Amino acid sequence: MNIDPEGFLLNFRDWDRNLAHQIAADNQIELTDEHWEIIELAQAFFQEFDYAPSQRPLANFIKLKLDKAKASSIYLMKLFGASPAKMVARIAGLPKPKNCL
Repeated sequence: MNIDPEGFLLNFRDWDRNLAHQIAADNQIELTDEHWEIIELAQAFFQEFDYAPSQRPLANFIKLKLDKAKASSIYLMKLFGASPAKMVARIAGLPKPKNCL
């Protein structure tokens, strides 16, 4: 498995659910169905648009596919911590979102 210095996979094909659980555990996150819902949406976004979503595009995609409440920053931060888009991308095996510090 090849990762960059920030822990993002260099090749999405290296990703699997076991790796996602490992990355999440390394970041003190226990994945639930609510997490998987967002992770799978981030992967769908990546497959459709060919880039990892930063916070605003991720939230808009969640609103479109799920509902407004699950797109809120507070909800996403409860699941994924202070930088939800970055953590979602890392756990989902996506590259670092371009607009995330």
